[in-house]
Amino acid sequence: MANTRVRMELEIELHYEIDQYGADFVFNIHAAHTPSQAVSNERLVINQNIPQQIHTDPATGNRYLRLHGEPGPLSVAYSATVDITHHRTDPMQLAEVPVRRLPQEVMGYIYPSRYCQSDRLLRLALNEFGALWQGHSRVQAIRDWVQKHVAFTSNTSNSNTSAVDTLVEQVGVCRDFAHLMISLCRAINIPARFTTGTDYGADPNLGPPDFHAYVEAYLGDRWYLFDPSGTAIPMGLIRFGTGRDAADVAFATIFGGVRAQPPVIRTKAVEDAGRGFVLPHHCREALSTDHGAAFATRFAGN
Repeated sequence: MANTRVRMELEIELHYEIDQYGADFVFNIHAAHTPSQAVSNERLVINQNIPQQIHTDPATGNRYLRLHGEPGPLSVAYSATVDITHHRTDPMQLAEVPVRRLPQEVMGYIYPSRYCQSDRLLRLALNEFGALWQGHSRVQAIRDWVQKHVAFTSNTSNSNTSAVDTLVEQVGVCRDFAHLMISLCRAINIPARFTTGTDYGADPNLGPPDFHAYVEAYLGDRWYLFDPSGTAIPMGLIRFGTGRDAADVAFATIFGGVRAQPPVIRTKAVEDAGRGFVLPHHCREALSTDHGAAFATRFAGN
């Protein structure tokens, strides 16, 4: 099937009040550079005159901004134009990959991790999904099951909430939906990873635009997008980072005494038929923006 291209204009503003001792920050708010995601017109503005480092993980394309904030107010503003190319596939064509045939770089996403205790959900996953037809439809069934059994409710979880906690409490935010879906996929030997972006297309009744967590499952020879919370339009998801769970790709990791204000996020889709850009929309095809194994060879060193 033909690829789909979207152009997204992204703006992020973060505001903090740092205590008298200062604080160290690690941000993952830069759009990732990948073969399917071209980033241009980037601008980073920090109100304090302080050193900063940006490190790109050669294996994932995740970009981490590190800095030490001095006491007082700290403001970080990032903006960029992001062009995303989506590989579209008929879901019926996508099969699961036996563990023995998984690429080595995918293997890390089949094991339990801090927030995704797949080893504790083996019986549940087998009972609910073990007899289903293997392939995209089984992953979609897991996504639908999570959405049915967990209610999206703001301020119902924290940074310690795990997939098992979400299963018990049956409430959470996008982060919790993603952890539970990932755990159930891994429990039946489907590699799944935690991916971060923004919630383009979310219902305004859920609150102002925010950071967003979703899932990518490895099927065939690519990573395919799933949004278990159902709050965003997958075609409008800008990739910031991928990891085993939220511990790998937190938007902000802070070391020190800091008071944070809610983030201010703006995302706008640009329609330009002449250049082949369409507005993000829901579609029946499976969407992928990462070939997996191709990344290291095509983008190493960039």
